Amino acid sequence: MFNSFILMLNAIKEDMAAHNIKSLYYILLPSDKANILQFQCYMRLLEFLVKFKIFFPFYVVIKFLFVKKGEQLGFSIPINTFGAGLWIVHKGTIVVSSDARIGNNCRIHVCVNIGKNPLGNNKAPKIGNNCYIGPGAKIYGDIYISDNSIIGANSVVNKSFYQPGKILGIPAKRYE
Repeated sequence: MFNSFILMLNAIKEDMAAHNIKSLYYILLPSDKANILQFQCYMRLLEFLVKFKIFFPFYVVIKFLFVKKGEQLGFSIPINTFGAGLWIVHKGTIVVSSDARIGNNCRIHVCVNIGKNPLGNNKAPKIGNNCYIGPGAKIYGDIYISDNSIIGANSVVNKSFYQPGKILGIPAKRYE
């Protein structure tokens, strides 16, 4: 949640830098990458607007656009879950719990599920900064994944990893 418009703009700039895009005009182009960046801009705007009730009519419009763009791309990503510098590689199913917290500069692929443990305490994962989440990864439960970690494709992560490294397999194990 952003306390100022400047912090929101900085987050959008970091998201654009993660996608290697220099101008915000890029989101006007008819491409999947532009649509993903539009979704991320709507998400950042909502993270700002949710705090300021005076902008409620604008909030309603942006919320509608955010939900529609998410449906179009296959994303179920709530606001205030990802830090700045998010790089969603391409469209496809991505489901994230509203209680999950993912740090800055995260790269995430399709068919990823980050959720609560239905049999436990209903807490969601905390993932550090500079993490890569490969296609098909399933991350769930009251776990912590350290900064600079790589979660391999189709890995099932259901325990904490406090040291950076490659996290691979079903169930996931850390490799150097």
